[in-house]
Amino acid sequence: MEFFNSALGKNITFVRPAHFLIRGFIGVPNIKYYYVFLFIIYLVSVLGNTIVMTVIVLDHNLRTPKYIAVFNLAFVDLFGSSALVPKVLDIFLFNHHHIPYNDCLTFMFFCFTCFSMQALNLVALAYDRLVAIIFPLHYQVKVTHRFMFSLIASLWLFAMTITLIAVGLLTRLSFCNSVVINSYYCDHGPIYRLGCNDITPNRVISNLSPILILWFPLLFILVSYCYIAYALSKMSTVQERVKAFKTCTGHLSLVAIYFLPVIFVYFFWGTIHPNARIINLSLSAVIPPMLNPIIYVFQTQEIKESLKKLFKMAKGQSIIATKHI
Repeated sequence: MEFFNSALGKNITFVRPAHFLIRGFIGVPNIKYYYVFLFIIYLVSVLGNTIVMTVIVLDHNLRTPKYIAVFNLAFVDLFGSSALVPKVLDIFLFNHHHIPYNDCLTFMFFCFTCFSMQALNLVALAYDRLVAIIFPLHYQVKVTHRFMFSLIASLWLFAMTITLIAVGLLTRLSFCNSVVINSYYCDHGPIYRLGCNDITPNRVISNLSPILILWFPLLFILVSYCYIAYALSKMSTVQERVKAFKTCTGHLSLVAIYFLPVIFVYFFWGTIHPNARIINLSLSAVIPPMLNPIIYVFQTQEIKESLKKLFKMAKGQSIIATKHI
């Protein structure tokens, strides 16, 4: 972090607080019921994503490039929910509103990296569907295990780099007036606006990050489905079109669940009450990790078949064990 301080903050006397105060849900009526709701969402997210990851690991038939991306999405959802929800509940449910400076930046790094990877992982899945439908004969050549591992690793590196720059730029700021964060977690925007010195670099990365990790991925996905729609229109029979489109329904559902709440908050930011805005933002962070595994379990035939097979195996082993007793 010294790089940011030396390069951007020369001759500045830094005032670094011992802690930040996260205001978040303070003042929202009956908010404790919402904390219970968040806890239930978190439990469902942990259970669902753990099941998806376990099924993919245990079933050799699911060890395909596509399911590398599905496994990574489940991991990101599980990791992101575990980084966010328990800490949020600790802050507000147990009144630990003061969070140390370094802990806050670490908290932000993990949350932002996971939020970014959720969107970027949808790009990997969109590319998989694009190649599978437009170039079905070349799919196994174009989308290999090595390619998908490399793509996922590159997306992780990109997400962590963007987040590291954003967090690193905060270390050059001096906080001489307020340490109150008007968000439900250590959010980048509310923190950099508290800075007393030049916040221009922070504002630049704050405006650039959504373009790189939200709007470009969404644009790529939309363009991909335009090509997919064109390819479907060229298929000779309705049955072929329906069969091909069914392979995309799960991914399209994930895209809608992730991007629609973000777009809603973005376009109606100024007209939403601050408390409603914070709740909407928190829901947009925790709902997709809960619904993603449910969608894949119910809309993906391979995972449903794998679950049935694993359940039968477990039931058979249970019967055998009972007979031996």
